[in-house]
Amino acid sequence: MALNRRQFLIGAGGLAAAATTMGLAACAPGSSGGGSQGGGQGGATDLALAFWGNPTRNKNTQAEIDAFMKANPNLKISGQPGEFNTYWDKLATQTAGGNAPDIIQMDMNYISEYGTRGALLDLSAVDVSKFVEGTVDSGKINGKLVGVNAGINSALIFGNAKVFEKAKMDLPADKTWTWDQLIEVGAEVASKAGVAFGVASLMGSDALFGTFVRQHGKELFTGNGLGFDVAEAQAWFDLMLKGQKAKAFGTPEQVSEEQPKPLDQSAIVVGNAAMQYYNSNQLEAVSAAAGEQPKMLRGPSLAGKATERKTWYKASMLWSASSKSKNPDAAIAWINWFANTPDAANIDLAERGIPPNTEILAEVKPKLSSAQKVVAKYIEDIKPEVGETPIAPPPGGGTIQTVIFRHGIDVLFGKTSPADGAKQFVDEMKSNLKV
Repeated sequence: MALNRRQFLIGAGGLAAAATTMGLAACAPGSSGGGSQGGGQGGATDLALAFWGNPTRNKNTQAEIDAFMKANPNLKISGQPGEFNTYWDKLATQTAGGNAPDIIQMDMNYISEYGTRGALLDLSAVDVSKFVEGTVDSGKINGKLVGVNAGINSALIFGNAKVFEKAKMDLPADKTWTWDQLIEVGAEVASKAGVAFGVASLMGSDALFGTFVRQHGKELFTGNGLGFDVAEAQAWFDLMLKGQKAKAFGTPEQVSEEQPKPLDQSAIVVGNAAMQYYNSNQLEAVSAAAGEQPKMLRGPSLAGKATERKTWYKASMLWSASSKSKNPDAAIAWINWFANTPDAANIDLAERGIPPNTEILAEVKPKLSSAQKVVAKYIEDIKPEVGETPIAPPPGGGTIQTVIFRHGIDVLFGKTSPADGAKQFVDEMKSNLKV
């Protein structure tokens, strides 16, 4: 199928907004240029490797590239670091022009955009036999493996122990709390501690919305398109409005202003929130920014049973390869090396998330930082609570975080009712999907 730049750019704005919301760190812009050149100096095979990251990931990735080239002297890899918000526009342009990087760091919200258009290489030759159950499925599009999980994370809520101490309250019992109790605790701690947010950043949290939808017996997406309907969307908006009126989630203005803030200015980091939505692999970055380590809290469930909250192991990112690469075997060799060798793991540790390969995790676990060890234990502890891995968002599905937030804010400001906002949200998502 011919590649169209506009098709690949659909959803890029929403994904970029999502990155800002999640507090992803910026790094130096990527270098120009695209895919492989065939033969380099001295007969070496040249490969381009594109990734988004932060200063730590940039340093790690270059060290990994150097280690890989030392072990494979006939291969030359040029790293192309980038900043998340601009990464996807550049990749779309390169892919549409037939000049995509050979090796591509991929995101769950975008993998279908590329995988369904034949832009990604079949990675069935990569050994994923030692991966944790369910963590391989993240990279399968229409039954074909086009992305290999680079690290495991899971959506959760960070708790600020100092704010709870100020309120003279204990942290919530996260194995037994319900969504209503989340509001009750959030309202009480915000009032007693004098902070703006009992809980911050819930409105646009597509992952926690995803667990909420699953607890109602639906999915965010199915093979036929949107997996939920107006009823589930309205229930979410009703919950958000209830929390806002209870003064648990902040005012509409505060919710709107919090959304685009970078991680180091987020409410929990600056002490203006008791709890905030994040992903587990962000514990170290949040801890470094805040100067203290927040507590990891499971998301709520409808019945107050953690085993029924229907969370999942999410791929923090994946490795993919361009189907247009002139050196597909070399691209696959890199991905296989990253997934299965201690040489790579001892450099990256858990910077890209907890390694999905159980043998590799055992190798690096003693070397993890204190925060990474906490994350690794959390990922292991929630194993009985993990449901089936959801399918990747279909093309256009990566806009969900932006779309739900925009319509949800209108509900909080009273511009529309939860029922009307839910219908508009669902209608827009259906129109965005291309299935």
